Amino acid sequence: MAAHLKKRVYEEFSKVVQIPHEEAPAKKLRLSKPSKSAALHIDLCKASNSTDALLYLLQFARKPVEAESVEGVVRILLEHYYKETDNSVRLKIASLLGLLSKTRGFSPDCIVGDAINALGNEKSHQVLAQLLDTLLLIGTQLPESPTVRLRLIEVAYKHLSDAYFGVRNKCLQLLGCLGMVDAPPAKESEGPGSSLGAAKDVQSVISDYFGDQDPRVRTAALKAMLQLHERGMKIHQIIYEQACRLLSDDYEQVRSAAVQMVWVLSQLYPESIVPIPSSNEEIRLVDDAFGKISHMVSDGSWMVRVQAAKTLGSMLQVSPHFLEQTLDKKLMSDLRRKRTAHERAKELFASGEFSSGRKWADDAPKEKLDSNTVNLIASGACGAFVHGLEDEMFEVRIAAVEALCQLARSSASFAEKCLDFLVDMFNDEIEEVRLQSIHVLREISTHITLREDQLDTVLAVLEDKSRDIREALHELLCYTNVSTKECIQLALLELLKNLNKYPTDRNSVWKCLKFLGSRHPTLVLPLAPELLSTHPYFDTPEPDMDDPAYIAVLVLVFNAATSCPTMPALFSDHTFRHYAYLRDSLSHLVPPLRLPGRKQVYGLDSLDSGPGSGSVESAQVFLQQSLNRVSTIQNLEAAGAQDLLNFTIRDLQRLGELQTELAGAADFCATYLRCQLLLMKALQEKLWNMAVPLCLQQNVTATAAAQQILEETYKLEFLYSGLESRQVATIHHVRLQAKALQLILTARTRQGSEKFLQDVESFHRLFVTELPHLQDSFVEKLVELLPRLSSCKPAEVVKILQTTLRQSGLLQLRLPEQIHRATAAIIEPTGESDNPLRFTSGLVVALDIDATLEHVQNPQSSVKVQVLYPDGQSHVIHPKPGDFRKPGPDRHRLITQVYLSHTAWTEPSQIEVRLLLAYSSSSSSSSSSSKSGWSDSVDGPAPSEAAVEGTIPFSKAVKVYIMPKPARR
Repeated sequence: MAAHLKKRVYEEFSKVVQIPHEEAPAKKLRLSKPSKSAALHIDLCKASNSTDALLYLLQFARKPVEAESVEGVVRILLEHYYKETDNSVRLKIASLLGLLSKTRGFSPDCIVGDAINALGNEKSHQVLAQLLDTLLLIGTQLPESPTVRLRLIEVAYKHLSDAYFGVRNKCLQLLGCLGMVDAPPAKESEGPGSSLGAAKDVQSVISDYFGDQDPRVRTAALKAMLQLHERGMKIHQIIYEQACRLLSDDYEQVRSAAVQMVWVLSQLYPESIVPIPSSNEEIRLVDDAFGKISHMVSDGSWMVRVQAAKTLGSMLQVSPHFLEQTLDKKLMSDLRRKRTAHERAKELFASGEFSSGRKWADDAPKEKLDSNTVNLIASGACGAFVHGLEDEMFEVRIAAVEALCQLARSSASFAEKCLDFLVDMFNDEIEEVRLQSIHVLREISTHITLREDQLDTVLAVLEDKSRDIREALHELLCYTNVSTKECIQLALLELLKNLNKYPTDRNSVWKCLKFLGSRHPTLVLPLAPELLSTHPYFDTPEPDMDDPAYIAVLVLVFNAATSCPTMPALFSDHTFRHYAYLRDSLSHLVPPLRLPGRKQVYGLDSLDSGPGSGSVESAQVFLQQSLNRVSTIQNLEAAGAQDLLNFTIRDLQRLGELQTELAGAADFCATYLRCQLLLMKALQEKLWNMAVPLCLQQNVTATAAAQQILEETYKLEFLYSGLESRQVATIHHVRLQAKALQLILTARTRQGSEKFLQDVESFHRLFVTELPHLQDSFVEKLVELLPRLSSCKPAEVVKILQTTLRQSGLLQLRLPEQIHRATAAIIEPTGESDNPLRFTSGLVVALDIDATLEHVQNPQSSVKVQVLYPDGQSHVIHPKPGDFRKPGPDRHRLITQVYLSHTAWTEPSQIEVRLLLAYSSSSSSSSSSSKSGWSDSVDGPAPSEAAVEGTIPFSKAVKVYIMPKPARR
């Protein structure tokens, strides 16, 4: 019994109780940043003198400050401000207060009271000006606070009488930026205090300083008045007289601002009547302002002359006779006040003298008249544009040419009168002036017709060595009307000389002759026998079709024949054969012609069934229907879905060929559907039913498809412009599917799965606003599974991804309003020459590249030239920014030289030259993040993936024969 009790006791005391193990919660580390205000306070306390304090403040200004620390920093700065005796330190503190007020997320209204109190106690004028500048920054940060604005306006009124010009300048800036645009209510203006200053007429206060003794203050007053105008306040007409007086100020800044002020008033009150000084005459305000600004074209300062000339171009409401006076240095009779016969007889009777008849013409009207009393326009304003076009500064000449263009576009009669002056500018010594004159004449070409002498002057520019000048002149001739057939003949001869001297201008000359012929068919008709060298009785030799000059003549004649049905009767048999050849080889230059009896011979019967016969609207409907049809493939079997995608891709490619307006959208959709087709084929393989190790070894098709999908997505993102955020999100979604496929096929490591999860997080962060449009998609399921995937092993991640990827469907594509594909065409070299380019091995030879670029964003940084040699070597050349021209919107021209070099070859061989479009995925992610808003934060998330850089070929390769010769010894 005792043994049994002992055993029970031992059993009770040796009982083991297992307590379930509870995981201790992970300790969270909280990273606290050191207080900026405390650090600044310590630094300022350590400063032994004002120099050290200023040095600490300068160091502090270079560091960013968070929004939550700004208020503490401001308090420390204000505390030190009141203690500091040195003006330079207080000036720097006032400047820092203004900079801190602009911190995002900080409301600066708490600084206003302290800054105003500091103003009241400050004795230094420079510090006063800086404090007013700080208040100006605060006022612009708080536009919706009327209380703060009224206090700042009152402060500005109070310090306007300061003796220092800088303080008066800042006060005027305050009034201009914060002055009341709307008149305050009567009940507010009745009470004393702050509203009393706001109730003052801001314009009258500012205009009082138009006569300040300091020219900088006068300039600031004018700029403050202009600021009021920009904010929506209507300037009083009484300011006009004061502004006109300032046009004769001694300082150019004042005169420049006065020109702008006079222009503003002329636009506000164009039909108002103003008196002419020292006379009883009255004219419209816009005419009077035009005359006064015209006088400023002869100003002593070239900057004022430039501004006056530019301002004249925007005054489109001026009377025609005032406008025409700017082209004649002599005062026209219709701008002089004419006295009536009664007035002349009265003056003669009052003088008591009559004509005796002894002197010849002793009663004739005298020309010596007082110009100040009888002229409707100042004599100095006569011939303003003539003075501007003859100015010694080329900036003034360019401004005058541009102003003439703006005025001539709105007045056909003025365009005809200024034609001679613009043509004379073609001989200017500065290339930029010549080029601008050509562009201006191109813009007003609809109003003018060139005479033979004017055309002779214009065509002389074809001898210019500048390629830009010559091509601009070719474009001018495309849209210019000429008066006689001699002009056509003269233009053709000069263009052929240009073609002979500069063979690289071939395409530009042909294009010029195309438009010249289509615009003047009746003038080309009498010249056709001579141009084609035909004879009514004798057969003439057939010209050489390889001659660019003969092709130029044919382009002129064939384009004229489209509007002249009698011209084909003058063609010889070989001309018809040449037409058929050129119609196939140069279809963009040679139009379709209706040739009676020859349709079946040359295949010219399909004139109306060309690619542009369908309407753009029906093509857009077809495009949308194709996308809607594809969205139903979820209900089809795998084979049927693939067939539907194949047929849709084929239809979209054909649509892009037929409708050039929709080529970008059609190619974009076709490329996107091709990615879906590749993904579908990779996921529908029978090998997916095998074990994963076997799949990794055998499924080469899926691996190649994943890589091809990645390449296509980069093309979709960087080769097309006009994409919206939703389309970019769709492209990144397909790219994410391709990366998931790559991970399943190739990567089973922890690093691979972690990188993929980072990509998913990055997608969720960048396109969080587009997630509602991605319902039931692959990425939506991944975001839901993200917490689970983060804790899984790589093998489990791959298994989950495989299931999710095979269950995900096609994401519907929504087209933007306008989408364009970046394209490039290499004009030179043509690749047609069989003569090799010979050079000594080890040395270099220059190859001229001439290409046109369409819809390329930032070509200076993204376009590169690739040269591929026969031995597999590849050189990529980045052209200089100066090699790019912009002839029109969304169009660029690349004219550069590529240097080739290689070792010696035994025989000539071909190299390939193509254009590449460089891209970087970091640029797209940064632009998307800036839209989402988190990029402004100091501790923004790091990019999830390294920037992927690459190039996309976007032009056809051109083959060039070269022959490196061995060096002679």
